[in-house]
Amino acid sequence: MKFQHKLLALTLSASLTLIGCTTIDPYTGETKVKKTFIGGVFGAGAGAVIAMATGSKEDRVENAIKGGVIGGIAGGAVGAYMDSQEKKMTEKLAGTGVSVTRNGDDIILNMPGDITFASSESKLNPAFTNTLDGVILVLEEFEKTIIMIKGHTDSKGDEQYNQNLSEQRALSVAQYLVDNRIITERVTAIGHGELSSKYDNTTEEGRAQNRRVELILTPLIKQ
Repeated sequence: MKFQHKLLALTLSASLTLIGCTTIDPYTGETKVKKTFIGGVFGAGAGAVIAMATGSKEDRVENAIKGGVIGGIAGGAVGAYMDSQEKKMTEKLAGTGVSVTRNGDDIILNMPGDITFASSESKLNPAFTNTLDGVILVLEEFEKTIIMIKGHTDSKGDEQYNQNLSEQRALSVAQYLVDNRIITERVTAIGHGELSSKYDNTTEEGRAQNRRVELILTPLIKQ
């Protein structure tokens, strides 16, 4: 199942909302409603981060610029900008257990569940906040980048429980970034539960790799 995302900067009183979105059952072909994480509010006066299962990466970039993020990068400078950011992230995260990979103009930080959270918990491991502090230092330097935070689980256990846990973990990481100097309009979060597994859920090794949080760093490009 593929998700697309749209960032909206709003002031809301709710801390977490669930909506129904339409999806196709891969086994029956039937259309059904699937509950998907929308978003939450991060701290008094901090505004809100809303992630929706509609829209595109381009929509998120456009809305971030409209929401007050510092203007985008000229198209011809994007490659060098992301190359430099990737290099600094790789240096900063060396030895932490977080992998840094590149997908076109995007940088993906893969944070395994065994170093980010205790089993079945959504509160960040205290030791891992040092790693996030390093990420924040680079994000502050490269301020023309927006951050999509994706929570994932393995397929073991109840599907709705896994969905909720992935949402809460994505929110925890987003909360930490916003509480530590990353402006709200740059950050959005979504939980995928067990629906976006990349590895074999029939093995312990595969399940461990599926229990992860990903940060997708996307450049703001001038329109």
